[in-house]
Amino acid sequence: MSKRKIISIAGDLSSGKTTVTKLMQETLGYEIYRNGEYFRKLAAEKGMSVTEFNVYVKEHPEIDRQIEQSAKEYAAEHENLIIDARLGWYAVPESFKIYLRVDINEAAKRAFGDPNRKKTENFATVEEQKQDMIKRFNLENERYFNLYGVHKEDMANYDFVLDTTKLTPEEVNGKIIEAYNKWLEE
Repeated sequence: MSKRKIISIAGDLSSGKTTVTKLMQETLGYEIYRNGEYFRKLAAEKGMSVTEFNVYVKEHPEIDRQIEQSAKEYAAEHENLIIDARLGWYAVPESFKIYLRVDINEAAKRAFGDPNRKKTENFATVEEQKQDMIKRFNLENERYFNLYGVHKEDMANYDFVLDTTKLTPEEVNGKIIEAYNKWLEE
């Protein structure tokens, strides 16, 4: 399979994907395509939380296929691209495939403190946020396996896996860029 100048980034909820893709964009000058923004927009349009919309999409697989297909179609016509999508690695297998991990307790703290999430994830406590994140993770895994026969949490799907729990976004960006450049040279 030939390599393309496309990076697909997936990862645990609140692992820092959005923040690091912005830094990667500054470093590389690549464009960003985000499936998650599209998903959140559709959830808000339906007046649902992200978790409620995950349940809804499970009953309406055509929405999920449409979302994943959009990344594949966009990548078919673009280079110098960062795809921020849970199944970006699956949609664009010739990309440099990254998975960011994070401890669930740290992830819940990050998500709870993120004002951009309040429209679709508004919880009273960090523990409520954490329980919702666990539920979403499990819903997504089940949905992706049923629709596509894949496990996004199988680290064998990725070229580079990094735990972001104790790293700054700048450190994560540096490690990704270093690994990406090595991958391009191989």
